[in-house]
Amino acid sequence: MLIRIVKMTFLPDKTDAFKTRFHKIKHKILEFKGCEYLELHQDKNNKCIFFTYSHWQTAKDLNAYRESDFFKEVWAKTKTMFTEKPEAWSVDKIVSLKKPG
Repeated sequence: MLIRIVKMTFLPDKTDAFKTRFHKIKHKILEFKGCEYLELHQDKNNKCIFFTYSHWQTAKDLNAYRESDFFKEVWAKTKTMFTEKPEAWSVDKIVSLKKPG
């Protein structure tokens, strides 16, 4: 499994538009082959910063998504709302703990 983390910093007046757009497309992202999990997080101290966490079965699946017409269209619109260049990492999970109960 591959975990993809993307940090995006938006113009202050675009954060609501981004959240609305994300909620409209989140299920389409999850429907892509190999996508098993998707989360959106917003920074507590800087409401302009968001992170997406997605879990992919393989790097090939992630790359197929990133090369899709859907992604290209979504990204073209999303990147117009940024104030900083986005950052992205592909990581492997080493440890995951959850308190019982």
